[in-house]
Amino acid sequence: MKKIYFLSDAHLGSRAVKHRRTNERRLVNFLDSIKHEAEAVYLMGDIFDYWFEYKNVVPKGYTRLLGKISELTDMGVEVHFFIGNHDIWCKDYFVEECGMIMHFEPVTVELHDKVFFLAHGDGLGEESYGFKCLRTIFHSKTLRKMFSAIHPRWTVELGLEWAKHSRMKRPDGKEPDYMGEKKEPLVVFTKDYLSSHPEINYFIYGHRHIMLDLMLSRTARIVILGDWIKDFSYAVFDGSELRLEQFVEGESNAAALSAD
Repeated sequence: MKKIYFLSDAHLGSRAVKHRRTNERRLVNFLDSIKHEAEAVYLMGDIFDYWFEYKNVVPKGYTRLLGKISELTDMGVEVHFFIGNHDIWCKDYFVEECGMIMHFEPVTVELHDKVFFLAHGDGLGEESYGFKCLRTIFHSKTLRKMFSAIHPRWTVELGLEWAKHSRMKRPDGKEPDYMGEKKEPLVVFTKDYLSSHPEINYFIYGHRHIMLDLMLSRTARIVILGDWIKDFSYAVFDGSELRLEQFVEGESNAAALSAD
């Protein structure tokens, strides 16, 4: 049986990440390594550090990744793209040029008799007031239209510098460590959501840049995917088991993380 892969938070193009081109190549090499055994690939948000899509203009670069994704979709592999909080402003370019399936909201889907709740993770659970305000602004159709009237030479520069500033203001540019079941926003949200949706087996998120595989009940697990900046991590579902792993170039086997 072919496998289903989930990954998130590559933040390609980030000015806060060293060796940006190397990180893109590593992601491309990973996709190339799984293309013959993949049934589907779910890109769970913030694949790009900034993406604003005009009617006839898209950001330059990322040709290696977009070419590899197009190769996968041409082979019949489903590639799903979830917007994150950095690459919100997508339209139809990825669909028309690369054959991807776009998701702008969380999705509940059945895969091989298991029920998955899939989302990037931003806007779920408790977030700071400032983050909530920014999220409302970024999702405003009116403000998006106004922003698109500005020439890309300024908007792209603004977007990349804003994203860099947002990351660098954190200690060492890193996300906070796991805060525990009672304080981690996505875990708190998921436990509450599970109480009214007990049929869901797997909750899979990006956004937090931590690797987490946690049993919530006898039949339900939450997985936070880590990132492709320092972890190079992903989840893989073979039809019966879900594993959280890391991609190590040059090795035939990934480093699996035990859920125990």
